Amino acid sequence: MGSHPLNLMLRFLLEITALVGVGMWGWRQADDWLRFVFAFGLPLLLTAIWGIFAVPDDPSRSGAAPVVTPGPVRLLLELGIFALAVWCLYDIGWIKFSLSLGIVVALHYGVSYDRIRWLFTR
Repeated sequence: MGSHPLNLMLRFLLEITALVGVGMWGWRQADDWLRFVFAFGLPLLLTAIWGIFAVPDDPSRSGAAPVVTPGPVRLLLELGIFALAVWCLYDIGWIKFSLSLGIVVALHYGVSYDRIRWLFTR
C-alpha cells in the first residue's frame, strides 16, 4: 500500500504542504530581507535533507541514496520534518490547518505500514 501511486501522490502533496508551511512560518519571522532567507532558505534546506539522506532502493523513491541512511533514521527524519511543519503552522495561528495536516500525516503513515516495516528492516 505504501508504494501505491495514490499513496505516493498523497505523500508528495503532504511534503509540499510541509515545505510551504515552514516557508510561511519563516516569512513571518522577520520584517526585512531576512524574511526571504527564512521563507525560501528553510524549505530549501529541508528539501535537501529529504533528498540527500535516503535508504538505498527505497521503492517509494528513485532508489538513489546520496547519503546512505538506515531506515529508522530516515523515518525519524520524515516524521521530524512533518512535525516541524505542523508546529510552524500552529505557531503562525493556523491551528485547524496544522491539526489537519498532523492527522492526515498520521493516517498516511498508518496506511503505509508496509513501507514502515520495510524501513525498519533496512
